[in-house]
Amino acid sequence: MPDRKTLLLTGASRGIGHATVKRFASAGWRVITCSRHPFPEDCPWEAGPEDHIQVDLSDEADTLRAVGEIRRRLAAGRLEALVNNAGISPKGPNGERLDTLTTDLRGWAHVFQVNFFASVILARGLFEELRAARGAIVNVTSIAGSRVHPFAGAAYATSKAALAALTREMAHDLGPHGIRVNAIAPGEIETDILSPGTEKLAETIPLRRLGRPEEVARTIYYLCTPESSYVSGTEIHINGGQHV
Repeated sequence: MPDRKTLLLTGASRGIGHATVKRFASAGWRVITCSRHPFPEDCPWEAGPEDHIQVDLSDEADTLRAVGEIRRRLAAGRLEALVNNAGISPKGPNGERLDTLTTDLRGWAHVFQVNFFASVILARGLFEELRAARGAIVNVTSIAGSRVHPFAGAAYATSKAALAALTREMAHDLGPHGIRVNAIAPGEIETDILSPGTEKLAETIPLRRLGRPEEVARTIYYLCTPESSYVSGTEIHINGGQHV
């Protein structure tokens, strides 16, 4: 398929990332995934190890190495979409929220490396391929980036707020090169990593339910296709009205 489009996705193994893989693959896209883990031998997905990059996004040097490997695998020199979905939100020893007083500095730096700086490294490292395709970048932020959240910690929240600001800066800087940059900010989505008490929180959401990963994936897909060709520099809230 000479005209097949390519997506590079971080954090693809579960939840929103897994739903995003399925959405793009069903539309005929090639999906290259990035993960700390090697490609699982028992994975039923038809795309094999050639479409998987093992990388530790908390390690700057390893992320830079991965950029070189990704570029080698983009034989046509084009990348239609980059989705920065990987994110970590550490908890205390009893699963409690870590705030500004209880998050140690090394933990703070670790969160920012994965949630923020890795997105910078990937976007800059793949700039030429994105420009060649007049591609799109989607940064996955969070409702926690704009309000204090009962479960998300301070490092996670501030890293997502920084990623939202980065989205605006990148939209400004990359727009003249034909690259669109947007963000999505999910609220409470049904995934394996929901904190205890989330179901109770859902009772206060205007739509009175949690979101589904495929609902988020559909918005990501929209932002990477011509249907959103004049949308750039925005952050779309996907939270059932929770932000109001």
